[in-house]
Amino acid sequence: MSADERILIKGNEAVAYAAVSAGCKCFFGYPITPQNEIPELLSRLLPENGGQFVQAESEVGSANMLLGAGACGVRAMTSTSGPGIDLMQEGISYMVGSEIPAVIVNMSRGGPGLGSIDASQGDYFQATRGGSHGAGRTFVLAPSTCQECYDMVQEAFDLAFKYRTPVLVLGDAIVGQIKEPVLRHPPVRQPDDKASAWCLEGMGERAPRLLKSVYLDDGALAARNEMLEAKYKAMRADVRSECVDVDDAELVVVAFGSMGRIARSAVQMARAAGHKVGLVRPQTLFPFPSDLLDSLAAQGKRFLVIEQNAGQMVDDVRLAIRHHGDADFYGVMPGIFVDAEELLTPILNCLGGVK
Repeated sequence: MSADERILIKGNEAVAYAAVSAGCKCFFGYPITPQNEIPELLSRLLPENGGQFVQAESEVGSANMLLGAGACGVRAMTSTSGPGIDLMQEGISYMVGSEIPAVIVNMSRGGPGLGSIDASQGDYFQATRGGSHGAGRTFVLAPSTCQECYDMVQEAFDLAFKYRTPVLVLGDAIVGQIKEPVLRHPPVRQPDDKASAWCLEGMGERAPRLLKSVYLDDGALAARNEMLEAKYKAMRADVRSECVDVDDAELVVVAFGSMGRIARSAVQMARAAGHKVGLVRPQTLFPFPSDLLDSLAAQGKRFLVIEQNAGQMVDDVRLAIRHHGDADFYGVMPGIFVDAEELLTPILNCLGGVK
């Protein structure tokens, strides 16, 4: 793509177009609703652009193929939904432990178990707590619009190689299936030059390389985990959030993804009625924008967390503001669709029931 182009597409389709524009050369995946438009479109786009598309035999196979491609320094990705992420966890853990870059998209659905194909934010813990054994973490981006699906997937490839880590893009059925205008643009791509220092490309005349996650010598595993913890702290340099009307807000609503976009409309309605309400929408879920929330709490602001689950991100908000106060919570159960007017009610109740 040589010029900007605005087209009307689904969030899932935006993911596929963004991957190709970001230089993705391999996709490995297995069908599951509500993200099937991603592999469907990539099965056409990747071969047309010199890449490879493989429908694996399972999500387990997908993750391990992704590990292999990433180990060779190739920009590669997979996409799935929550049950598929469950099956990929071993491979993701190995990628984290071996410092192998990859992009993983989760358009989450209701659960636990097979649940339903309806919208849900029940995968927050799975995404931000590492999901697998050994305390490994992945960088997590959370789009709320089709445009962010496009922009964040482009960015995810750069972050994956910058930090040599899997990057998870956490969407949901609403974000993946909604259709909006998207500005397709060439990425400001960061070079992957450093990959030539570690990737597996055939030994030739240089010393052999080994990418591994097993460390059995005395002190070796401790040193490896100390290095990974330092990396997670370094990732804070790329934390970001959308802030709406927070400067004079007495109450700050915190919501991410599809709930974030609905909450933004509810906050605007509250503002129109004369209430000092603002919004913080975390765009990175790990690392979490704790410093931002801590600074707002230090100003005496109150908080209401809105999620489409029984309460997950609220734990991170409460940790962030723990030195100053607590946060209220309003949960929408997975499978239930709400509009801005319905979210206005808990906002007004949090303000003391003002009408």
